[in-house]
Order: sequence, then structure tokens, then C-alpha cells
Amino acid sequence: MRPGRGCLFLFVIYNKSQTAALFFLYIQNALPQQGAYFYRIMIEYIRGELADLTPALAVVEAHGVGYALNISLNTYSALQGKTTVKLYVHEAIMTGGRDDSYTLYGFASRQERSLYRLLITVSGVGANTARMILSSLTPAELCNVIANADEKMLKTVKGIGLRTAQRIIVDLKDKIMQSGIADELHVSSQPGTPAVDTAIKDEAVSALTMLGFSPAPSAKVVVSILTDQPDLPVEQVVKLALKMIK
Repeated sequence: MRPGRGCLFLFVIYNKSQTAALFFLYIQNALPQQGAYFYRIMIEYIRGELADLTPALAVVEAHGVGYALNISLNTYSALQGKTTVKLYVHEAIMTGGRDDSYTLYGFASRQERSLYRLLITVSGVGANTARMILSSLTPAELCNVIANADEKMLKTVKGIGLRTAQRIIVDLKDKIMQSGIADELHVSSQPGTPAVDTAIKDEAVSALTMLGFSPAPSAKVVVSILTDQPDLPVEQVVKLALKMIK
């Protein structure tokens, strides 16, 4: 294979001892001028026994291997009291310097990982700053802050100044809406919007998904219904959603 041509994907799934990991082997051309290749192994999630836990690090033993994953305080709280856990993984691979590095980050939910990945695309926001933000604000709170352009709240996070706060809002406001993250976390861009019943919302979205509708538009319709009529039972929410969803 010559530089710049094609890529190879390899799937490996482990299902022993209550562990599961999904790997992609992605080969791409990193240094075409030298004819070299860059190999990246991507882990979707790790499920296994929680061997050790601190506010900044979780060690998960999966199929005899202990994975050390950097975590936020939100994920730390979500793992409290659990023995078997599932963490969604982001890999940071640094090459080209004096010392190459390979670091794993673990997240209790896909939404938190998605927000982390969006944050590190913003100029001036590195891995540690993104983790600090997600340790200071829950995913739902962060989405609300961005959607409502709340610079003041972002500035309360250590290491975030006015310019960085403004850049995060400008760069990510449309992305969190378009990606469906805001809908999944029932976030509105209108300040003062009342929170909806999460249990009713999740049950209604689950029912609509089972009926063949996509989660993101389903969540948007359900949140709209519950915002206007917060006391509706789940059956009525689903019936109304079926009339409204496109």
C-alpha cells in the first residue's frame, strides 16, 4: 500500500467475564513525505470490573487487562458504589515529539464524551481544560451554558477566561444543537425554560425509538410536549408525539 491510499478497519469484540471492547484499527498516512504510516487503535468502550477509583482516574479490568482512564468528576460520581462499569473511551495519541504518548479518557455517558470531543476542537481548549470544564459542569449544565451564551458561568471554570468562554460558545452552540446532544439532554436555548421529567422523557423517547423513529427528533418533540404539559403521563406523551413527529 502506498502512502495516501486507503485504510483498514479491524473489529474485535470480547464478551468474556462481562467485558466488552470494540476496536477499530485505522491506518492512515501521517508522514507522506517520509513514506511512513500512522496506526491508531480506537476503543469505543470498556466494560469490566472497577479495580481502582480516584476523582481523576479509574482503572477498569477487562479480560485480564487493567485500563487506566482519566475521568471527570461527573464520571467519578457516576461510578461511586459500582463494581462492574462501562466507560465510553476517547484516545489521545501524541506522536512526533521527544516522547510519544497514548492516553485514555473514560466517560460515563456518550453525551459527556461527545461534549469532550467538541471542547477539544476549540482553539485554546486542551485535554486538561476540557476535563476541568466537565468536572465543573454536568453535560446538561454545559449544554445549557453554551446554548444560552452564558459567558459568566463558563468563566467560573478554572483556566477559562472571557475570550476562551466566548470562543467555546461561538464554536459549539450550533454544533450541540445539530448533533442531537442538546435534544438528548433536553436543553433549550431559551433562558428560564423549565426542566422536564427525565424519567417520563426517557421512557417516551425509548417507546418512540422502538416504533422506528430516530432518537434525536423524538427527544426534541417529547421535550417540547413536556415543556408545555409537564404533568402528562408517558402514554399521552407518546400519543401526542406520534402526531407531531416528522
